[in-house]
Amino acid sequence: MSKLTFNNVWKVYDSNIIAVQDFNLEIRDKEFVVIVGPSGCGKTTALKMVAGLEEISKGEIYLDDIQINELSPKDRDIAMVFQNYALYPHMTVRQNLAYALKLRKLPKNEIENKIIAVAKTLGLDDYLERKPKALSGGQKQRVALGRAIVRKPKIFLMDEPLSNLDAKLRTQTRTEIINLQHKLETTFIYVTHDQTEAMTMGDRIVVMNDGNIQQVDTPYDVYYKPVNLFVAGFIGSPPMNLIPGKIKDTDDGYKLFFIGNQIKVRDRLRDAVRDKGLVGKELVVGIRPEHIRLAGKDEEAQTLPGTVQVVEMLGSEKLVFLNIHGENVSFVVKSDLHMRREDRIEVCLDEGKIQLFDKSSEMNIMIE
Repeated sequence: MSKLTFNNVWKVYDSNIIAVQDFNLEIRDKEFVVIVGPSGCGKTTALKMVAGLEEISKGEIYLDDIQINELSPKDRDIAMVFQNYALYPHMTVRQNLAYALKLRKLPKNEIENKIIAVAKTLGLDDYLERKPKALSGGQKQRVALGRAIVRKPKIFLMDEPLSNLDAKLRTQTRTEIINLQHKLETTFIYVTHDQTEAMTMGDRIVVMNDGNIQQVDTPYDVYYKPVNLFVAGFIGSPPMNLIPGKIKDTDDGYKLFFIGNQIKVRDRLRDAVRDKGLVGKELVVGIRPEHIRLAGKDEEAQTLPGTVQVVEMLGSEKLVFLNIHGENVSFVVKSDLHMRREDRIEVCLDEGKIQLFDKSSEMNIMIE
């Protein structure tokens, strides 16, 4: 069992700089949790407090119900993989893998057996006698992972381990880490600013900003049910469109007025307007780019006219930036659809996917 619990954890530096505040989280045994957020949000600091590399200013951290606040890093049975690999340059791969085991004074034959097993798992068999300078970035990262694995820790901590790799290698190594976690059946805590890594790797995602946890949820719910404007704007590539709007009660029923247009409020939105008293409130309308489409010639849905500003080729799709009454709205189309700057087009929204946020509190009104 390798459960980790944060209980009201704070990290405050000199000059009263708050890096992490009121951090509460329980990470379950064998769970893969990704902590994601912009630079400076406190995610790496949270990881270092678990590893014992940063002192906890207030609160407690428990590993399997044992408080580890005062334990030294070597006594926590936790392994950390760093962004810069942190390999010993004068040692071979074999010696790097063996180093922690030698410190524990394990028998030579046991050390060798562990090294061979880990090298086979990570595909390092042919590189054991090489030094780090003779390895590629991906190979160095696998050695760093191997040095952590060989110890068989209760928890693996990973601090942006793929950020130094190119895009293709990052995708490949991401898959290797996921498979590795399933094979080891160990708790992984992974820190990144890359939301693609977060969405594809984590059983749950912890979204942080300014030292605070914004949302803890599955990748699906973080994406489709963001709790506030920060999560809505941060998660997603391209991000969610966020547009000021207001609900009005007209002779023709509730209508949503935004980007110089009005659409009739129906079904799910109508129920929220009625049940939560949203008429007249300052709102922010959220809609993801993939939930906007080109209007057909015989379109019966409500359409919004706009002018194409920018078209970005993404491979099988194009990302189109549309000016609708002074607001930039992005949406996605198939790449074989011909579209140019200054084209006048009309689009439709998938009204069932619209999210409404309170402008003052920034919270998602649509979440129960």
